[in-house]
Amino acid sequence: MRYLANRAIQDPGSAVREHEIAAEVFGRTEAFDPRIDSTVRVNIARLRAKLIEYYNGPGADDRITIELPKGSHSLTFHAGPIETRPRIALHPVLGAPAIRVETPAPSNRLLVIALTCVTIVAVILAAVLVFQPSNRIENRALADPGDTRSLRRFWGMLLKGVNDPWVVFSNATFVGRPTTGMRYLVPSRDSGRDVVDFYTGIGEVLGIHALDRTFALLNRSIRVKRGGLLSLDDLENSDVVFVGSSLENLPLRDVPGLQDFQFKLIDKGPRSGEGALINLAPRNGEPKTLLASPLPLTEDYAVVGLVPALNPSRWALILAGTSTIGTQAAVEFVCRDDTVRELLSRVGQTAPGTRPLFEAVLDVHIKGGVPVRSDVVLFHARRAQN
Repeated sequence: MRYLANRAIQDPGSAVREHEIAAEVFGRTEAFDPRIDSTVRVNIARLRAKLIEYYNGPGADDRITIELPKGSHSLTFHAGPIETRPRIALHPVLGAPAIRVETPAPSNRLLVIALTCVTIVAVILAAVLVFQPSNRIENRALADPGDTRSLRRFWGMLLKGVNDPWVVFSNATFVGRPTTGMRYLVPSRDSGRDVVDFYTGIGEVLGIHALDRTFALLNRSIRVKRGGLLSLDDLENSDVVFVGSSLENLPLRDVPGLQDFQFKLIDKGPRSGEGALINLAPRNGEPKTLLASPLPLTEDYAVVGLVPALNPSRWALILAGTSTIGTQAAVEFVCRDDTVRELLSRVGQTAPGTRPLFEAVLDVHIKGGVPVRSDVVLFHARRAQN
């Protein structure tokens, strides 16, 4: 809010670009790709919703109404309620360090009042955004209405029943504390140690948000549950999307799961304790072990696998990397039309009424903690499922 207000003051009439917000507000580099990284869109949508909420509540009687129209990154200002007053649009540019209002000509009186109010509203919105709890996944309107034919085809093969699938995210058991070091619990040697059992990576969080957007686009919903709370009844009676590898998403160990690829912890050498992806059925020229780059992470490997669930009539979609960033990349791969199209081209034609079963390995390229490109480097097809 403050950034957009500064832009309005410094250079009214100039449009704000998504790349500028990404760089100036969120510290993204020139490699920022809005097709992959939805940070700006997520926060713009959230700010828009909170503005509407504010003016439908405590700000209903404000003399100036501030709006963030859909499809825009610029603030607009109105004298009185949006429905009844003419719009005066201000298109804010590159931010200033602080909000400063200078004495204007009399003809700009409305602009001065509007910009002066921005600071007050920004403080109110900051409090709402930071402190207001929410138990629902927000920003359903964020789904991209562009070409979605491949997305609809892929998910249409899966979402045939009336019940929505469970989305099960990793919630690994860790020992230790952030101040002294944390690692996966090893029952054989960690008896009696403090357990932190609520750790979930940022990639899983962003991945669930991406799935929620995609399902909203398809007029479907997701049911979200952390791995530690998933029951065998859930696995028996529902389709499941696993977000996170079996190293952290422990219920994944109870389903048939991946046959050709397996996540394992390295137990020896300088990278002991790190996760690796093992190719159990290497084909001609394929590597047997796939390992992420050393820190800082620039490359990871992830799996997108559609396999039978515990109940063979159900399906399980496994979206997992050896790191939380790899997991994010795997989820986003099945939430974008262009990357899903690549999966479908690998699958080929399937008989009507069947769903393809496969295991695909992604080579994930990472910059600044963000997956910027994912390429299918290994693809193992399995027999289709009715």
